[in-house]
Amino acid sequence: MLYGIAATVAALLLAALLTALLRAPARRLGLLDRRRRRPVPLSGGAAVMSVTGLIAGGGDALGLVPLGTGVGALLTAGACVGVLGLAVDAWRLRWWVPLAGTTVAAVFVVPYEATGGPGGLLAAGWIAAVAAAFRGLDHADGVAGAVGTVTAFGVAACAAAELMDGIAALLSVLAAALAGFLLHNWHPARAALGAGGSLFAGFLIASAAVFTRAGQGVGTGAGVLFALTAVACTDAVLVVLARRLARFPLTRGRPDHLGHRMRRLGLAPRAVAVLIGTGALGGVLVGVCVHTGRASGDAVLWVAAVAVMVVLALVRLPTTPVFRPRQRSSTASTQVTEHLRIRGG
Repeated sequence: MLYGIAATVAALLLAALLTALLRAPARRLGLLDRRRRRPVPLSGGAAVMSVTGLIAGGGDALGLVPLGTGVGALLTAGACVGVLGLAVDAWRLRWWVPLAGTTVAAVFVVPYEATGGPGGLLAAGWIAAVAAAFRGLDHADGVAGAVGTVTAFGVAACAAAELMDGIAALLSVLAAALAGFLLHNWHPARAALGAGGSLFAGFLIASAAVFTRAGQGVGTGAGVLFALTAVACTDAVLVVLARRLARFPLTRGRPDHLGHRMRRLGLAPRAVAVLIGTGALGGVLVGVCVHTGRASGDAVLWVAAVAVMVVLALVRLPTTPVFRPRQRSSTASTQVTEHLRIRGG
């Protein structure tokens, strides 16, 4: 217990510090999120990955909280997915590369002895889909950090209820690291997760949730997994449905995610993060209560109903076709050039 508290506090502080220290190198290397109104360095991903691996892996190596063979392999696979995501950030790899890599990693970590063959393959596909959905959340200030923190703590609570100390410790450290990153991701954001951090977090959360629910009822298990990741799933469904209706390519970037549409309604950036984080907390609470038996499986239907209403309410909301970041420097340069031209006759 004492180690868990110390590890959580250390993860929060170290992630906050490392995210700040890595901002300058990220700028020099050109690792920037250019989809926002101003470029934001992608220093959060490397910070969250490094801190989670250092503290969780260190605790396992010292024997303070042994992760176990399966959980250690899960952390290793998550690190591989995160490194692949960093490569995507650096070299803008094609969309199918991270999806394929995440799917392969998921295939190797699913506990087939509890899920069975077909169930394990379905679980691997779900893990890859959730990881991709978490990557989509890193589009607005505070959203990815808030949702990731809440969801990771929720999965940790489910694991603790099953006496899976290794998974509970790993997810608690991840949640604390994401909370430390959130200090820099709150509006106006000074850092973002990027593909590396978001794929790493999404992969660990989804894989740990599968480990926690493996071997239990399939129907209730699917409901709990959905409730724990309801916001990420809702955002992904909203984007896919809207782009299909608009006949827009699914693999091309577009400001049509949940946060973008809420901003279109006139909500302030911080209000968007708070509302989406609150929605994630509601889904997580339902998932934890159903998992622990404090609520019936029918409670998940309320989460699904809210998700459907959100999608139907926002799917037809107009969005801009492409990202259009503000370019203050070019505008100012144009104005100066025009002024000199007029003065020169």
